[in-house]
Amino acid sequence: MTTDYLPTLLEEIRHCRLCEEYLPLGPNPVVRAARTARLLIVGQAPGTRVHETGIPWNDPSGDRLRDWLRMDKDTFYDQSRIAIIPMGFCYPGRGKGGDLPPRPECAATWHRRLLDQLPDLQLTLLVGQYAQRHYLPHRYGSLTENVRHHRDALPAGYFPLPHPSPRNTLWLRQRPWFEEQVVPELRRQVKKALK
Repeated sequence: MTTDYLPTLLEEIRHCRLCEEYLPLGPNPVVRAARTARLLIVGQAPGTRVHETGIPWNDPSGDRLRDWLRMDKDTFYDQSRIAIIPMGFCYPGRGKGGDLPPRPECAATWHRRLLDQLPDLQLTLLVGQYAQRHYLPHRYGSLTENVRHHRDALPAGYFPLPHPSPRNTLWLRQRPWFEEQVVPELRRQVKKALK
């Protein structure tokens, strides 16, 4: 596509009310993108702090993700280089073990249309199980195995990651190979994608 339809599309998304009846805090779609973006971060859905501020990854999970990427906030929020598209654009509410899963309407309605407007993408980070279930062309039996075999997803332009939530600290502690092997490779791939 040569027409820059992205600003119009983003405006449509920001006014989306598709699943309003299911959202305890009401709709507040959080998404960032520009046609020139070279890196895409696909996460889960906004938490309450992100819902309140409208700034993606504006919480402890975002701090940890930026640490993994070795990236400052100015670079991370430069949407001319980095697009941020969660699986669900609005805060889904709280469940027994944390936030509810992302609403399925967002990915089904908006993701393909957004991706069609991002022709320069070099790498997509799939943060958490929901993004991996949706996007990985060949998945292993679990998030752990997807992350362990991250190199298998690179030819398709994907890099699977665990969610950087503080709730996953135990997961990270039990898998030292993630910080030792995966994070350095992640940094290399992100640097290459952003060149």
